[in-house]
Amino acid sequence: MNPVVRTESLQKHFGRTAALHGVSLAVPEGAIYALVGRNGAGKTTLIKLLMNILRPTTGSAYVLGGDARRLAGKEFCSIGYVSENQDLPGWMTVGAMLEFCRPFYPQWDGDLADRLVAQFDLPLERRLRQLSRGMRMKAAFVSALAYRPPLIVLDEPFSGLDPLVRDELIESLLELAGESTIFLSSHDLAEIESLASHVGYLEEGRLLFSEEMSALSARFREVTVTLPETAAAREDLPAAWIDVQVSGAAVRLVHTQYQGEATERQVGEAFPAARSIVFDPMPLRAIFLAVAKSERSRTRMAQANANARTVKP
Repeated sequence: MNPVVRTESLQKHFGRTAALHGVSLAVPEGAIYALVGRNGAGKTTLIKLLMNILRPTTGSAYVLGGDARRLAGKEFCSIGYVSENQDLPGWMTVGAMLEFCRPFYPQWDGDLADRLVAQFDLPLERRLRQLSRGMRMKAAFVSALAYRPPLIVLDEPFSGLDPLVRDELIESLLELAGESTIFLSSHDLAEIESLASHVGYLEEGRLLFSEEMSALSARFREVTVTLPETAAAREDLPAAWIDVQVSGAAVRLVHTQYQGEATERQVGEAFPAARSIVFDPMPLRAIFLAVAKSERSRTRMAQANANARTVKP
């Protein structure tokens, strides 16, 4: 089965500034794929490339089986797109906006639109400019979901919303899960941990990983080794061991390729004098922090080595 969204070595430069570095990912049909990363990591740039708002510098992007650079009116009838900074016609009432949108989408489901309006408690007679930001986002969601698009693309849809509004929007998405593939970006890990089936992590324009949430959780473990005496820092640890910290007789690290007994045996062989070795599952936030710290440390080291090579005797 072909992915609903796919990128191959996707790069985007703005002048001399590289916003994306060779991003390759695939989103299977029916997935809820969360693209996460700090503000400025490149998430919005990637989504704009997928939506044909921007053109790639190099590489390719494919959406619903076609080249993203050829997305036009007909294709957008199959894509629901909501952006954090979406510009809505403030002079229109909610009802007028929905009626305006309806003729553009042959598959518009009036019953679904009415149900979402009631669920969100949207005032159809109020002008959009008179609504709170949360209510405007609800109106944008109705206009994007009412035609049951096979693909829903959301760029930071929950940013700055109060928890109640956020939960209402997430509930509406979960109701469509299965009949739509959902691709969303977010910098808030808490809001996507219980929502996403797949996750990709962008750090300074580089995709550090892209996989199923269950697989990600299964392969990361926080390891605590207690030694009989003060531990010494080691330089010969495997590459899969990151964020290594030594404090007195304790060594703490993150294992990124945990494989049950085989991994536990490997760690035991590395610390034969250990009094105890504990392997703990990690929440999503802890995983991302460990990966981000490791990547920044690697980048700083690479930069330091590059600077050293340029110094002339």
